[in-house]
Amino acid sequence: MKTNLFSFIFLFASFFAFAQNDYDCQTELSLYAESAKVKNYEEALQNYNNLIEHCEDFSIVTYQYGKIIFKGLLKAEKNEEQQIKLAKRYIANEKARMKQYPEQSDKGDILSGIAQVMKDYNIGTERDQFLIFDEAWTEDQENFTNPKSIYTYFLQMVNLLDEGEFELQEVFQKYDEIQAHLEELENQQALVARPLIEKQNNQEQLTSSEQRNLKNAELRLKNYDVIRNSVDKVIGSRADCENLIPMFERDFEENKNDIEWIGNAADRLFKKECTDSDFFVQVVAQQHKLEPSAKSALYLGQLSFDKKDINQAMKYFKESAELEENKPDKAKVYYRIANTYKDMGNYSNARNYYKKAVQNQPSLGIVYLKVADMYAKSANDCGDDTFTKQAVYWLAAEYASKAGRVSPKLKSNANQAVESYTARAPKKSDVFQKNYSGGEKIEFNSCWIKESVLVPNL
Repeated sequence: MKTNLFSFIFLFASFFAFAQNDYDCQTELSLYAESAKVKNYEEALQNYNNLIEHCEDFSIVTYQYGKIIFKGLLKAEKNEEQQIKLAKRYIANEKARMKQYPEQSDKGDILSGIAQVMKDYNIGTERDQFLIFDEAWTEDQENFTNPKSIYTYFLQMVNLLDEGEFELQEVFQKYDEIQAHLEELENQQALVARPLIEKQNNQEQLTSSEQRNLKNAELRLKNYDVIRNSVDKVIGSRADCENLIPMFERDFEENKNDIEWIGNAADRLFKKECTDSDFFVQVVAQQHKLEPSAKSALYLGQLSFDKKDINQAMKYFKESAELEENKPDKAKVYYRIANTYKDMGNYSNARNYYKKAVQNQPSLGIVYLKVADMYAKSANDCGDDTFTKQAVYWLAAEYASKAGRVSPKLKSNANQAVESYTARAPKKSDVFQKNYSGGEKIEFNSCWIKESVLVPNL
């Protein structure tokens, strides 16, 4: 009898162990995914708990939906204590994903998400949160793209600066890194938006997928622009000439033969328009002496420009543009050259350099406003009759519209320009008198513009 009892216990234990090892992970995952898809997060959470207990390494989908579930539950939860518990589970989910699927996890995105949740729900100290943001930035900046998290990261660094944990120069360096990163993110979205905007301007129908892509790209451009302005406000008066010049003057003698230090000082003073100071002249001269470069040529060009020596300034600016390898910086030099040509009334050369600028920085929407202004000012010189001359304003309106779409901060100015140009363009009655119905091409070959525009459907 004892033998039979022992055999029964052994068989029961074996069956229980087998049942655990043979847990139906696929069925659980399917139920889990269905609940998550319809946003039944409470039910999905039960499936999630079972998957974590029995099938933690079965599928990355467990953690992908886990992120969505905990974000949804956090959004709906009002109780502060419960929010913290859910936030901690969100963090545990993200850490488990990185552990189980490191090759399929973008650290920049995941770690910055963890740090942001810690910030939002007061988990850990500000320094704890910052260190996780910094790890995300250092190890995977490419995927650190959430605008809110980029802003929080920089804000926390400035707060820690005020507590004595960073030097001002370190914060300036981070500011430059973040601005460059935002420029790159904006350019990526502008490259998505630009051909779709062109299709719309050519009166071509966008597919539903293209409409969605354009909408998302324009929203992201708007968000990145907001964050850029917010980052500027955070650094505030700390970056004014009154603070910068004494800071660099203090260390000049010690570092005057250090090309990296000299270059950084010249760049910082130039960006903050501290170019009318004697110290800026001293720094630029030293930089050009140590290592002539795109930057030193640019600064020398600015000094010549300030002295009203435009020809010499343009020579330096063009030299700088040719030497510059960083595309956004090259775009800024081309833009400066274009503006100078525009002010001189040389619209054709101005447009050539504006185009070079936007080729290097697709999100530089101000270029389109500048070209639109030149077209509008040239309307009377283009076309063989009143209708054709007025049609130039349609082209100007098209360019102005592009400005607000690739650079959201210009939206208001762009809309005003579009309204102004449209008011001066041919009216519906004018189109009718020409026997046009919309879609006809009007070319402007009798003047420098050498472009065309389609008659809109009025």
